[in-house]
Amino acid sequence: MAIERITPFLWFDHQADEAAAFYTSIFPNSRVVKVVRQNPAVPEPAGKVLTVEFELDGRRYVAFNGGPRFRFTEAISLVVHCENQAEVDTYWDGLLAGGGTPIQCGWLKDRFGLFWQITPTALIRLLGDPDPARAARVMQAMMQMVKIDIAAIEQAGKA
Repeated sequence: MAIERITPFLWFDHQADEAAAFYTSIFPNSRVVKVVRQNPAVPEPAGKVLTVEFELDGRRYVAFNGGPRFRFTEAISLVVHCENQAEVDTYWDGLLAGGGTPIQCGWLKDRFGLFWQITPTALIRLLGDPDPARAARVMQAMMQMVKIDIAAIEQAGKA
């Protein structure tokens, strides 16, 4: 596989390998590609994991053990497009496992502090409905939710 021109680079305190293993266990077509360990010439312990290249559903990412200098914020999140409620439930539950935090409107923060949006394609379609009243009802319904309930947003679109 050729190297992608743009690859998301995720800064972790010290859990890059743990995070990559966690994420690849949740998504199909995912794997750890390469682990780079510290060179003995740097002040960190030799052999400590520096970076982990991994793929989630075929898309490449790099996890970096940079120490507690930076934190993830909601300003950057990863969106998971889901075709049905079973997918929403699977990714929602999987990413919350081990200490994640549900937020609102399909957003969550996983146990490593990375933000995710678990977004049904039906939500995107309904929010873009040409009838502004229908789209507004869907938006209002979504704003009341933590995890998105596809049947409830579809019902709001019909009301």
